[in-house]
Amino acid sequence: MTTPITLLFGVHAHQPVGNFPEVIEEAHLRCYSKFFEVLEDYPEFRFASHFSGWLLDVLAERYPKDMKRMAKMTRRGQVEWFGSGDCEPVLAAIPHRDRVTQINTLSDKLEKRFGQRPKGAWLTERVWESAVVASLAESGIEYVAVDDYHFICAGADPAKLDSFHTTEESGLKLDLFPISEAARYRLPFSPANETVAWLEDLARQGQRASIYFDDIEKFGIWPETYEWVYEKGWLTSFVEGVLASPLIRTGSFDEFHTANRTRGIVYLPTASYIEMNEWTLPGPAAREYHALLDDEKTAGRFERRKAFLRGGIWRNFFSRYPESNWMHKRMLTVSNRFHALPQSQQTDERRELLHRCQANDAYWHGLFGGLYLPHLRRAIWNNLLALEAELDRLAPRPVIERHDIDSDGAEEIFLRGHLLQAVVRVDGDAAVVEFDTYERTHNFGDTLRRYDEAYHDKLEKSGQKVIVHEGEGITSAHDRVAFLHEILPGDADIDTRPRGLFVESWTALDGTEHAVDTYQLPAVSAREGAVSFTAKVDGGTITKHIEVDGAHLAVKLRGKKLSGTLTTVINLAMPSCDGFLGRYVLSSGEIPGGFGDLLHLDQASQLTLEDGVLGGRLRLSTSLPARIIARPHRTVSQSEAGFEKVMQAVEISLSWPLLDGVEQSVLLEFEPLA
Repeated sequence: MTTPITLLFGVHAHQPVGNFPEVIEEAHLRCYSKFFEVLEDYPEFRFASHFSGWLLDVLAERYPKDMKRMAKMTRRGQVEWFGSGDCEPVLAAIPHRDRVTQINTLSDKLEKRFGQRPKGAWLTERVWESAVVASLAESGIEYVAVDDYHFICAGADPAKLDSFHTTEESGLKLDLFPISEAARYRLPFSPANETVAWLEDLARQGQRASIYFDDIEKFGIWPETYEWVYEKGWLTSFVEGVLASPLIRTGSFDEFHTANRTRGIVYLPTASYIEMNEWTLPGPAAREYHALLDDEKTAGRFERRKAFLRGGIWRNFFSRYPESNWMHKRMLTVSNRFHALPQSQQTDERRELLHRCQANDAYWHGLFGGLYLPHLRRAIWNNLLALEAELDRLAPRPVIERHDIDSDGAEEIFLRGHLLQAVVRVDGDAAVVEFDTYERTHNFGDTLRRYDEAYHDKLEKSGQKVIVHEGEGITSAHDRVAFLHEILPGDADIDTRPRGLFVESWTALDGTEHAVDTYQLPAVSAREGAVSFTAKVDGGTITKHIEVDGAHLAVKLRGKKLSGTLTTVINLAMPSCDGFLGRYVLSSGEIPGGFGDLLHLDQASQLTLEDGVLGGRLRLSTSLPARIIARPHRTVSQSEAGFEKVMQAVEISLSWPLLDGVEQSVLLEFEPLA
């Protein structure tokens, strides 16, 4: 007689900190609410659920009826709640002390709301490093779910990946459930009856359990899934098929964990899911890796060799994208300062700000990562700067400091005033890489370069035609090619210089253009809140003086023994982007357009950027009239919905004749809207 297989079915729900309310509402209506509404009618179908703490708080505030439904399903034993970091950090990327407080914060919320303290935990993006074992064990977590790919990379026997294994770190133990990749790719994309038949075949083969734990967004939010899962009834058919089968039973991870013995000891390598290993690689390396995978698949060797075809690791995003690395290292800095406070000053409110600026989404890029989305990066900076302002109030920092915070080999100089902070990188460009207003907790330097992404190759191969699945079932977002915007030649050209504030070039009288990227720092100015650089250019020099004074950031540029045109480019992250609340205002009061428009002024000495989302205006003024060209800076990226162009910043180019010894000053002043 065939022993029934246990279906350990789990779903993970998360929305990034700072995501748009309308996005969360749509996700709730098309997915979260619908999913639980369907399963409420089948109390015998038992499953696990993980919601990030931040999302759970938002849903509890806006949709209390659905929270009551979840609580009811929990009380009757249908739902097992999984914990994790409260604001969905990649645990491996934050300090141990913050892992523990993040995990305990969510566990406390679940216990208070649903009467169940989690024994299991979801690992964000299934990023595994052995360093997290101690943090999880210390927080009362007994088991986690990671991909079966992690086990295969450790040389585990695939036939034994139907139950949990045990690992340890310094004697602290943690059990690991291997998530089935085959199940991840079938649910919910294959027809329900075929998926049920597949599970029954596994039972006949003697498999103990089929372990599924993946994004709930596959059930309604991914392209094509709402119609497929709910309108065409996939979820109902699947649940009814499982419950009707004598070869399948559902269960909780907790009960299975209690009733079974471990498969044995295992030590996993640093890993995430297999797609992530490709996303972490820079363009050229990603192309080589993808070609290698294609060759192995074509030759029929991939499944046999995929354990040895590993790409990069999640932390590679910090080396791939300097913007991510800078944000991450700034987060670590405020974490250190927070934990240096006396316990009485480590309040829940301040800890919440720290937790929120550790949310994973804005630190990485792939099909689901949010580094390319300005509003997600902005949320990190909002919380980071709000906490930093609190810390400065308790323990003020010097008005000028010099460090290499991001370990890139170039120091940064922090210039601080009462209202503003500017950070200048001590390299050849001497650009301002961070420009903060504490009043609005906003970083005007929070932009992103155009990078070489391997998936840009699809733009030419597809001819911008939508490519989807043919036959029964629907297309997974991993395989779907679609376009949200028309992508034109040149839209994906990579940047060769940083996207900072005040990046200079000089054009000689013969039309030859020179990048001013040889700035040297003789010494930090003795004057507080200021720094000066000098660059040698074509037999002459250019001096650059940067100063923070009250509500002003002043940059003074002076050339000697040079004739031509000096241009400085200022990239400004404006929250309105190309929306209707962002606009340019001339000195006359005229409004020539929005931030998404091209603006060309031949001779001007003032331009105001008014931003309704920010609730403030940034006024740019020059001591001498300049030619001003403002345009939107956009990047091309790919998400589960398709290729899209995203506005990252306003790029303002200021040019004027370079007269020997004549100083040109540029002033940026922020003020709130009335």
